Amino acid sequence: MNDLHARHRKVLPDWLALYYEDPLEITHGEGRHVWDAAGNKYLDFFGGILTTMTAHALPEVTKAVSEQAGRIIHSSTLYLNRPMVELAERIAHVSGIPDARVFFTTSGTEANDTALLLATTHRRSNTILAMRNSYHGRSFSAVGITGNRGWSPTSLSPLQTLYVHGGVRGRGPFAGLSDAEFVEACVEDLKDLLGHTRPPAALIAEPIQGVGGFTSPPDGLYAAFRDVLNAHGILWIADEVQTGWGRTGEHFWGWQAHARSGPPDIVTFAKGIGNGMSIGGVIARSEIMNCLDANSISTFGGTQVTMAAGLANLSYVLEHDLQGNARRVGGLLIERLRGVAAQDPGVREVRGRGLMIGVELTKPGTDRADPDRAAAVLEAARLGGLLIGKGGGHDTSALRVAPPLSLTVAEAEEGAAILEGALRSTQ
Repeated sequence: MNDLHARHRKVLPDWLALYYEDPLEITHGEGRHVWDAAGNKYLDFFGGILTTMTAHALPEVTKAVSEQAGRIIHSSTLYLNRPMVELAERIAHVSGIPDARVFFTTSGTEANDTALLLATTHRRSNTILAMRNSYHGRSFSAVGITGNRGWSPTSLSPLQTLYVHGGVRGRGPFAGLSDAEFVEACVEDLKDLLGHTRPPAALIAEPIQGVGGFTSPPDGLYAAFRDVLNAHGILWIADEVQTGWGRTGEHFWGWQAHARSGPPDIVTFAKGIGNGMSIGGVIARSEIMNCLDANSISTFGGTQVTMAAGLANLSYVLEHDLQGNARRVGGLLIERLRGVAAQDPGVREVRGRGLMIGVELTKPGTDRADPDRAAAVLEAARLGGLLIGKGGGHDTSALRVAPPLSLTVAEAEEGAAILEGALRSTQ
């Protein structure tokens, strides 16, 4: 065990997970690459859990942060804050939500916590509908709506949570149905559930489940849910912490694959908008955002230096069409990985869209998860110079591939080749 690892274990919680048998200290990065304390260089296909969304050490962002830090770093929301207003205006404009208001937080967890506060207050109900296999953060309320046992350390909650079918297409009781039949069955399940409970405040759903292993329903499922929810006045919260800002390639927001019945009432975001700086937030229709009847502030949400980073990063994403790049390069990468999977009996599925790709591993000849191999592939990929993630819920074990959105074709091919070698070496 290296010295830093020993010090980590002595002063930080046992439940604070680390990747790799010999944990990695990343010291610096540039573009799509990072370096460790020993000087080893890696292609980064996980970006700090989808957070370094654009590129490491992106000059436009580092310059904006440096210049803002030289003026003022922080003043709180008790004072007018030009960078916060400017970023809120831009996010409201691209949100797709009419008369949108934006509230900034410091993380996706805090954003989802705020969305739950707004929804339950607006609807005067503490019942929440959530998806099985979901993950929404680590606060007390966010854990209470997380449908993934591996990330749910307590059953206590201020909320009554009811779980709905539909977040995972390839497993569960409806897996054998066609897409249309799957949607119909999930809608009927939702209708049946609503007949047995007091009126819920909201449904919260990730358009693509992140920690759950990059699983998703057929396009249009949440639009069909929306029709049912509207009939009962139930709000729709789209958790876009991992799917927002063009990562899926086909859309700027993940919910847009389910847009037939209109936009969500509330959208939560975080991770990629700051390109590594700590930004989260909530977008909601004004009557929902303004429903609180007590004072509220955010000490660190919207602080000037993070807002400067968000403005510079969002401008870069839009001006360089990184959504289009995610669609083009991500499409090539997923097809390349499907070609690799065709030769590996332990790969059950390669799924995802854009630069959000899951590779699900099972024991050959069975449908049982293979977490040991997933861990071994992570180790082998690191030895080859590639960093990836892993995830999955009950009965799944998935590799998570989510490079920065500026990924080049050559880098996609290089990463795919390393991952192919890692899979072969662990068969």
